[in-house]
Amino acid sequence: MNPVDNASAEDIIRVRGLRSQFGEQVVHDGLDLDLHRGEILGVVGGSGTGKSVLMRTVLGLQRPVAGHVSVLGFDPHSDDEAQRNEIERNTGVLFQDGALFSSLSVGENVEVPLKEHHPELPPTWRYDLALLKVKLAGLPADAMDKLPSQLSGGMRKRAGLARALALDPPLLFLDEPTAGLDPIGAAAFDELILALRRALGLTVFLITHDLDTLYAICDRVAVLADRKVVAVDTLQNIEKFPHPWVQDYFHGPRARAARKAATG
Repeated sequence: MNPVDNASAEDIIRVRGLRSQFGEQVVHDGLDLDLHRGEILGVVGGSGTGKSVLMRTVLGLQRPVAGHVSVLGFDPHSDDEAQRNEIERNTGVLFQDGALFSSLSVGENVEVPLKEHHPELPPTWRYDLALLKVKLAGLPADAMDKLPSQLSGGMRKRAGLARALALDPPLLFLDEPTAGLDPIGAAAFDELILALRRALGLTVFLITHDLDTLYAICDRVAVLADRKVVAVDTLQNIEKFPHPWVQDYFHGPRARAARKAATG
Protein backbone atom coordinates (compact mmCIF):
# COMPACT_ATOMS: atom_id res chain seq x y z
CA MET A 1 0.00 0.00 0.00
CA ASN A 2 2.95 2.32 -0.58
CA PRO A 3 1.86 5.46 -2.48
CA VAL A 4 4.37 4.80 -5.27
CA ASP A 5 3.01 1.31 -5.99
CA ASN A 6 0.98 0.60 -9.13
CA ALA A 7 3.26 2.85 -11.18
CA SER A 8 2.32 0.95 -14.34
CA ALA A 9 -0.94 2.89 -14.56
CA GLU A 10 -0.84 6.29 -16.23
CA ASP A 11 -0.52 8.96 -13.60
CA ILE A 12 -2.37 12.21 -14.18
CA ILE A 13 -1.00 13.62 -10.88
CA ARG A 14 2.35 12.73 -9.31
CA VAL A 15 3.46 14.14 -5.96
CA ARG A 16 6.93 13.32 -4.63
CA GLY A 17 8.65 14.32 -1.40
CA LEU A 18 6.16 17.11 -0.64
CA ARG A 19 6.88 19.30 2.37
CA SER A 20 4.29 21.93 3.31
CA GLN A 21 5.01 24.29 6.15
CA PHE A 22 3.53 27.44 7.69
CA GLY A 23 6.10 29.04 9.96
CA GLU A 24 7.05 26.38 12.48
CA GLN A 25 4.03 24.22 11.65
CA VAL A 26 4.91 21.34 9.31
CA VAL A 27 1.77 20.01 7.60
CA HIS A 28 3.31 17.53 5.15
CA ASP A 29 6.76 15.98 5.24
CA GLY A 30 7.88 13.54 2.54
CA LEU A 31 4.38 13.07 1.10
CA ASP A 32 4.06 10.94 -2.05
CA LEU A 33 0.87 10.36 -4.03
CA ASP A 34 -0.26 9.29 -7.52
CA LEU A 35 -3.63 9.80 -9.16
CA HIS A 36 -4.29 7.39 -12.04
CA ARG A 37 -6.13 8.53 -15.14
CA GLY A 38 -9.84 7.72 -15.05
CA GLU A 39 -10.11 6.92 -11.34
CA ILE A 40 -11.93 8.58 -8.47
CA LEU A 41 -9.47 8.93 -5.60
CA GLY A 42 -10.85 9.74 -2.16
CA VAL A 43 -8.51 11.67 0.15
CA VAL A 44 -9.26 11.30 3.87
CA GLY A 45 -7.59 12.21 7.13
CA GLY A 46 -8.22 13.69 10.53
CA SER A 47 -8.60 17.38 11.22
CA GLY A 48 -5.36 19.26 10.58
CA THR A 49 -3.78 16.63 8.33
CA GLY A 50 -3.71 19.08 5.42
CA LYS A 51 -6.20 17.66 2.94
CA SER A 52 -7.14 21.06 1.53
CA VAL A 53 -3.52 22.22 1.70
CA LEU A 54 -2.59 19.22 -0.45
CA MET A 55 -5.27 20.07 -3.01
CA ARG A 56 -4.22 23.72 -3.13
CA THR A 57 -0.59 22.69 -3.55
CA VAL A 58 -1.40 20.34 -6.41
CA LEU A 59 -3.38 23.15 -8.06
CA GLY A 60 -0.45 25.55 -7.70
CA LEU A 61 -2.29 27.83 -5.25
CA GLN A 62 0.10 26.93 -2.43
CA ARG A 63 3.86 26.66 -2.95
CA PRO A 64 5.56 23.83 -1.03
CA VAL A 65 8.81 24.16 0.89
CA ALA A 66 10.19 21.09 -0.87
CA GLY A 67 9.16 18.33 -3.23
CA HIS A 68 7.77 18.13 -6.75
CA VAL A 69 4.27 18.06 -8.20
CA SER A 70 3.26 17.13 -11.74
CA VAL A 71 -0.28 17.65 -13.05
CA LEU A 72 -1.09 16.42 -16.56
CA GLY A 73 2.66 16.47 -17.20
CA PHE A 74 3.02 20.14 -16.15
CA ASP A 75 4.53 21.79 -13.08
CA PRO A 76 1.91 23.88 -11.24
CA HIS A 77 4.66 25.85 -9.49
CA SER A 78 6.67 26.61 -12.61
CA ASP A 79 7.65 30.17 -13.45
CA ASP A 80 6.49 29.34 -16.97
CA GLU A 81 3.03 30.88 -17.26
CA ALA A 82 2.19 28.61 -20.20
CA GLN A 83 2.50 25.51 -17.99
CA ARG A 84 0.26 27.00 -15.31
CA ASN A 85 -2.29 28.02 -17.93
CA GLU A 86 -2.38 24.48 -19.32
CA ILE A 87 -3.21 23.15 -15.87
CA GLU A 88 -5.86 25.81 -15.31
CA ARG A 89 -7.55 25.08 -18.64
CA ASN A 90 -7.60 21.35 -18.01
CA THR A 91 -8.78 21.22 -14.41
CA GLY A 92 -12.09 22.04 -12.77
CA VAL A 93 -12.43 22.80 -9.07
CA LEU A 94 -15.46 22.60 -6.82
CA PHE A 95 -14.65 24.30 -3.52
CA GLN A 96 -16.78 23.86 -0.41
CA ASP A 97 -20.25 25.40 -0.79
CA GLY A 98 -19.53 26.12 -4.45
CA ALA A 99 -17.52 29.35 -3.85
CA LEU A 100 -19.69 31.18 -6.37
CA PHE A 101 -19.49 34.90 -7.03
CA SER A 102 -22.45 36.19 -5.02
CA SER A 103 -23.18 39.17 -7.30
CA LEU A 104 -23.34 37.05 -10.47
CA SER A 105 -26.16 34.80 -11.62
CA VAL A 106 -25.54 31.08 -11.98
CA GLY A 107 -25.17 31.46 -15.73
CA GLU A 108 -22.72 34.33 -15.34
CA ASN A 109 -20.71 32.29 -12.83
CA VAL A 110 -20.42 29.41 -15.29
CA GLU A 111 -19.41 31.82 -18.05
CA VAL A 112 -16.45 33.20 -16.06
CA PRO A 113 -13.93 30.50 -17.16
CA LEU A 114 -15.23 30.73 -20.74
CA LYS A 115 -14.69 34.49 -20.83
CA GLU A 116 -11.20 34.11 -19.39
CA HIS A 117 -9.95 31.33 -21.65
CA HIS A 118 -12.13 31.78 -24.74
CA PRO A 119 -12.79 35.52 -25.08
CA GLU A 120 -13.31 35.04 -28.80
CA LEU A 121 -16.62 33.23 -28.26
CA PRO A 122 -19.77 35.24 -29.07
CA PRO A 123 -21.99 35.94 -26.02
CA THR A 124 -24.75 33.68 -27.36
CA TRP A 125 -22.32 30.76 -27.62
CA ARG A 126 -21.06 31.35 -24.09
CA TYR A 127 -24.63 31.38 -22.81
CA ASP A 128 -25.51 28.17 -24.64
CA LEU A 129 -22.39 26.43 -23.32
CA ALA A 130 -23.14 27.60 -19.78
CA LEU A 131 -26.71 26.33 -20.09
CA LEU A 132 -25.41 22.95 -21.24
CA LYS A 133 -23.14 22.69 -18.18
CA VAL A 134 -25.94 23.78 -15.83
CA LYS A 135 -28.17 21.01 -17.18
CA LEU A 136 -25.26 18.55 -17.07
CA ALA A 137 -24.89 19.33 -13.36
CA GLY A 138 -28.55 18.44 -12.80
CA LEU A 139 -30.00 21.93 -12.49
CA PRO A 140 -33.09 23.20 -14.34
CA ALA A 141 -32.65 25.80 -17.06
CA ASP A 142 -34.31 28.52 -14.98
CA ALA A 143 -31.43 28.30 -12.49
CA MET A 144 -29.32 30.22 -15.01
CA ASP A 145 -30.79 33.57 -13.99
CA LYS A 146 -30.81 33.00 -10.23
CA LEU A 147 -28.29 34.41 -7.76
CA PRO A 148 -26.45 31.98 -5.47
CA SER A 149 -28.39 33.37 -2.50
CA GLN A 150 -31.60 32.15 -4.15
CA LEU A 151 -30.39 28.55 -4.28
CA SER A 152 -30.42 25.76 -1.73
CA GLY A 153 -27.10 24.37 -0.51
CA GLY A 154 -27.36 21.39 -2.85
CA MET A 155 -28.18 23.59 -5.84
CA ARG A 156 -25.21 25.86 -5.07
CA LYS A 157 -22.93 22.85 -5.13
CA ARG A 158 -24.34 21.80 -8.49
CA ALA A 159 -23.89 25.34 -9.82
CA GLY A 160 -20.28 25.23 -8.63
CA LEU A 161 -19.89 21.89 -10.36
CA ALA A 162 -21.30 23.36 -13.58
CA ARG A 163 -18.67 26.10 -13.43
CA ALA A 164 -15.96 23.51 -12.75
CA LEU A 165 -17.05 21.67 -15.91
CA ALA A 166 -17.22 24.82 -18.08
CA LEU A 167 -13.98 24.13 -19.98
CA ASP A 168 -14.57 20.36 -20.35
CA PRO A 169 -11.59 19.51 -18.14
CA PRO A 170 -10.31 15.93 -17.91
CA LEU A 171 -9.39 16.44 -14.24
CA LEU A 172 -11.84 17.45 -11.51
CA PHE A 173 -11.08 18.47 -7.91
CA LEU A 174 -13.89 18.20 -5.35
CA ASP A 175 -13.46 19.55 -1.81
CA GLU A 176 -16.06 18.06 0.56
CA PRO A 177 -18.78 18.08 -2.13
CA THR A 178 -21.46 16.44 0.04
CA ALA A 179 -20.78 18.38 3.26
CA GLY A 180 -23.95 19.95 4.58
CA LEU A 181 -26.26 17.94 2.34
CA ASP A 182 -28.99 15.67 3.64
CA PRO A 183 -28.49 11.93 2.96
CA ILE A 184 -30.75 11.94 -0.10
CA GLY A 185 -29.05 14.99 -1.60
CA ALA A 186 -25.60 13.57 -0.86
CA ALA A 187 -26.44 10.24 -2.49
CA ALA A 188 -27.81 12.05 -5.55
CA PHE A 189 -24.60 14.08 -5.83
CA ASP A 190 -22.52 10.89 -5.60
CA GLU A 191 -24.55 9.35 -8.42
CA LEU A 192 -24.05 12.52 -10.48
CA ILE A 193 -20.27 12.30 -10.10
CA LEU A 194 -20.30 8.65 -11.17
CA ALA A 195 -22.47 9.48 -14.20
CA LEU A 196 -20.18 12.35 -15.21
CA ARG A 197 -17.11 10.15 -14.85
CA ARG A 198 -18.67 7.56 -17.14
CA ALA A 199 -19.92 10.10 -19.69
CA LEU A 200 -16.92 12.43 -19.78
CA GLY A 201 -14.05 10.14 -18.82
CA LEU A 202 -13.17 12.32 -15.83
CA THR A 203 -10.39 11.75 -13.34
CA VAL A 204 -11.45 12.92 -9.87
CA PHE A 205 -9.44 14.06 -6.84
CA LEU A 206 -11.99 13.99 -4.03
CA ILE A 207 -11.52 15.28 -0.49
CA THR A 208 -14.25 13.96 1.77
CA HIS A 209 -15.07 12.76 5.26
CA ASP A 210 -18.31 11.19 4.02
CA LEU A 211 -18.03 7.44 4.44
CA ASP A 212 -21.06 6.83 2.21
CA THR A 213 -19.29 8.70 -0.62
CA LEU A 214 -16.08 6.73 -0.12
CA TYR A 215 -17.87 3.39 -0.35
CA ALA A 216 -20.22 4.45 -3.14
CA ILE A 217 -17.90 5.99 -5.73
CA CYS A 218 -14.18 5.83 -4.89
CA ASP A 219 -11.86 3.45 -6.71
CA ARG A 220 -9.05 4.04 -4.21
CA VAL A 221 -8.60 5.94 -0.96
CA ALA A 222 -5.53 7.85 0.23
CA VAL A 223 -5.13 8.30 3.99
CA LEU A 224 -3.32 11.38 5.31
CA ALA A 225 -1.75 10.93 8.74
CA ASP A 226 1.59 11.58 10.38
CA ARG A 227 2.28 14.38 7.82
CA LYS A 228 2.20 12.04 4.82
CA VAL A 229 0.07 9.58 2.89
CA VAL A 230 0.36 6.51 5.09
CA ALA A 231 -1.69 4.28 2.78
CA VAL A 232 -3.40 4.41 -0.61
CA ASP A 233 -5.34 1.45 -1.90
CA THR A 234 -8.81 0.05 -2.47
CA LEU A 235 -11.18 0.33 0.47
CA GLN A 236 -11.06 -3.42 0.98
CA ASN A 237 -7.32 -3.19 1.59
CA ILE A 238 -7.39 0.13 3.43
CA GLU A 239 -9.73 -1.39 6.01
CA LYS A 240 -6.97 -3.87 6.92
CA PHE A 241 -4.26 -1.23 7.37
CA PRO A 242 -3.12 -1.29 11.02
CA HIS A 243 -2.78 2.48 11.56
CA PRO A 244 -4.85 3.55 14.62
CA TRP A 245 -6.72 6.34 12.80
CA VAL A 246 -7.59 4.01 9.92
CA GLN A 247 -8.92 1.39 12.31
CA ASP A 248 -11.01 3.92 14.23
CA TYR A 249 -12.38 5.56 11.09
CA PHE A 250 -13.18 2.49 9.01
CA HIS A 251 -14.42 0.15 11.72
CA GLY A 252 -16.89 2.33 13.64
CA PRO A 253 -20.68 2.01 13.36
CA ARG A 254 -20.94 4.65 10.60
CA ALA A 255 -18.36 2.83 8.49
CA ARG A 256 -20.14 -0.47 8.98
CA ALA A 257 -23.42 1.12 7.86
CA ALA A 258 -21.79 2.69 4.80
CA ARG A 259 -20.12 -0.61 3.87
CA LYS A 260 -23.39 -2.48 4.22
CA ALA A 261 -25.24 0.07 2.08
CA ALA A 262 -22.57 -0.13 -0.63
CA THR A 263 -22.63 -3.92 -0.78
CA GLY A 264 -26.39 -4.10 -0.79
